Amino acid sequence: MFDLVADVERYPQFVPFCERLTVRKRGTENGKDIAVADMTIGYKLVRETFTSKVIFDRQALRIDADYLDGPFHNMENRWAFRALPDGSCEVSFRIAYEFRSRTLAMLMGAVFDRAFRMFVHAFETRADQVYGQAG
Repeated sequence: MFDLVADVERYPQFVPFCERLTVRKRGTENGKDIAVADMTIGYKLVRETFTSKVIFDRQALRIDADYLDGPFHNMENRWAFRALPDGSCEVSFRIAYEFRSRTLAMLMGAVFDRAFRMFVHAFETRADQVYGQAG
């Protein structure tokens, strides 16, 4: 599951409202893989692009996306993975954000809330496609 979430370039294929994701830079920092990526989210006539620094900590089984630029005042995105004895994986996902503009918050807030709630289902469906449906 870590690998599935870390494969950010494929997000436009299955993440709701994600129209484009471009990795600007890849590297390592403090022994962890990092990527700086632009994600474009769209709904009807509204499009917003934001940039995040994504830290892939395979040893701790965490993926953290820290907001760098875009329409938000701030945004945090955290994934944590825990292997279970039966071979399955427990995944926790947390996102918190605040729009920079009150107008944009009123216009896009409901869309982003809906999209982020749909994330869990999108990743479960993607895992079924990639790894096979759980029994």
